[in-house]
Amino acid sequence: MDIEQKLAQLNELREKARQGGGAKRIEAQHSKGKLTARERLDLLFDPGSFEEVNPFVTHRCTDFGMAEQKFPGDSVITGYGKVAGRLIFAFSQDFTVLGGSLSEVASNKICQVMDLAATTGAPFVAILDSGGARIQEGADSLKAYGEIFTRNTIYSGTIPQISVIVGPTAGGAVYSPAITDFVFMVRGVGQSYITGPNVVKTVTGEEISLEELGGAMVNATKSGNAHFAIDSEQECFQLVRKLLSFLPQNYRELPPDEDTSDDPNRTDEELLHIVPDSPAKPYDMKHIITRVVDNGDFLEVHHRFARNFIVGFARMGGQSAGILAQQPLYLAGVLDIDASDKASRFVRFCDCFNIPLVTFVDVPGYMPGTDQEFRGIIRHGAKLLFAYAEATVPKISIITRKAYGGAYVAMSSKGLRGDICYAWPTAEIAVMGPEGATNIVYRAEIAKSEKPEETRERLIQEYRDKFASPYIAAARGYIDDVIDPRETRPKVIKALEMLKNKKVTNPPKKHSNIPL
Repeated sequence: MDIEQKLAQLNELREKARQGGGAKRIEAQHSKGKLTARERLDLLFDPGSFEEVNPFVTHRCTDFGMAEQKFPGDSVITGYGKVAGRLIFAFSQDFTVLGGSLSEVASNKICQVMDLAATTGAPFVAILDSGGARIQEGADSLKAYGEIFTRNTIYSGTIPQISVIVGPTAGGAVYSPAITDFVFMVRGVGQSYITGPNVVKTVTGEEISLEELGGAMVNATKSGNAHFAIDSEQECFQLVRKLLSFLPQNYRELPPDEDTSDDPNRTDEELLHIVPDSPAKPYDMKHIITRVVDNGDFLEVHHRFARNFIVGFARMGGQSAGILAQQPLYLAGVLDIDASDKASRFVRFCDCFNIPLVTFVDVPGYMPGTDQEFRGIIRHGAKLLFAYAEATVPKISIITRKAYGGAYVAMSSKGLRGDICYAWPTAEIAVMGPEGATNIVYRAEIAKSEKPEETRERLIQEYRDKFASPYIAAARGYIDDVIDPRETRPKVIKALEMLKNKKVTNPPKKHSNIPL
């Protein structure tokens, strides 16, 4: 066989690999409103940059007629390429090949590119569309999942890991995305659940559809398993690319700066009018965030889950920053179990990858009540204290209004090694709100008064003027400056510049033990 014939054979095999499970199965995939594995990679990577690895691998199973069902590359496409010119590794499960089921060799392919991502220091993107473990391979397939989970775990905090769920993930398959840093799901096609509706009905008697049990919206709103629920695959991969633009390649690097052409010294008159005069009135904290960050461009993360807390990415003077804030529009911005989990996870991710934290504070406290107490608000709330205290990245906070009790401490305070803590003149910093404090401190005086309600109102105002202003905390150095709200953006950007070369290390240890 001469070279021309050998090249023809090579091209024939490559074309067969590109066809996956064949034209009919590709057509079936499209009929469900789903893209193919290769079409998804085309959306993720810069045009023409993807390099496939192991395109000719086939499974070795011969039981149950599997010897006749072999496809080059098996059920997953793996490789690397460029996203906005930066190296990224990825795998994309191919549902047209045996339902995308995970075989031993598919796992080997995935593990190889995960290892390459870790050793070269580049982010990893998993595109999931699979029926789960390959039943015909039995324990080999289960062990294969374990190999992936192990790499997800040991590479956590080393390189960013992103999961994109664009098909079913069930049973053990759900745990790989759960370990990764961010999970995207596409509405109508992405599903994630431990057991399907039939098992649920058998065990509990509940009747529920696939979408109600494990669709994108239920995972994004109720369980919090998904950080993003997107309407289309095209939009989803554009958002994945945008998220990557805020992140460094690995834990050794700083996130990339970008010229946003937004004046770092820009002030904003509107910031004077967002916080209401009454401490009982709500307002939208996102209005503050978008007026302070570069060009109002804020990539919110987990925005459908625990909506009383806001987390996401933005740029300040071109520098990537993790933004955290209470949302007074929901539950008055109180810290509850879900908000604590959401915020803690985000703080720890940013700390892993050298992304400074900018925290806007308006918190009335932790959520009271038996439901929260019995479900472990102490343990969950402690996660946020732990995460902020452990973090060594630059930490800047701005108290816009309420900062009460332990929740004040939790929100990047000086006591948790906050670097720069600002307050607006509207800030109230106290052990508890003026109403509650007055009821305790002045209980006897109010009881003796001939006009208890008038006395109570007067004492509340006196308490607010004396203790709930930012100046007592500023006098003790717990607040670095009380600032004009209009100057928030330039103040934060200057502080970030000053802290850019901050170097802090925690004591040597095997690892910390966060209160899970």
